[in-house]
Amino acid sequence: MNIVSDTNIFLAVVLEEPEKENIIRLTSETSVVSPEILPYEFGNALTAMVKRKQLSRKQALAAHDAVNSIPVRLVSVDIQQALKLALDHDIYAYDAYFLQCARQLSSPLITLDKRMKQVAREMEIELVE
Repeated sequence: MNIVSDTNIFLAVVLEEPEKENIIRLTSETSVVSPEILPYEFGNALTAMVKRKQLSRKQALAAHDAVNSIPVRLVSVDIQQALKLALDHDIYAYDAYFLQCARQLSSPLITLDKRMKQVAREMEIELVE
């Protein structure tokens, strides 16, 4: 089974967040899929955390190395449909790419983002929690 995974899931795993064990349990027997933007969004999140002094440069680079060991299939999404989704639900396009990915693949979504979960429910996208 495919599960579309949001960037915050990868962050939680590689940064040893409290949700890590549950995430691993929920995704262990699945194929993880994300939109092609995942590496860019992950890099952006790491640099933002360094700017906010939540991570050191060394920790950010180590997290980047760690995430590269997680098997994930990157897929192309319909950008136009994702943009419409973002505008219709007043969310960021980056979040809409993950929702569009789940919709395109008819796959469940795993995220820690409350607003994204709310929109997924409105769109009748299955959530893995």
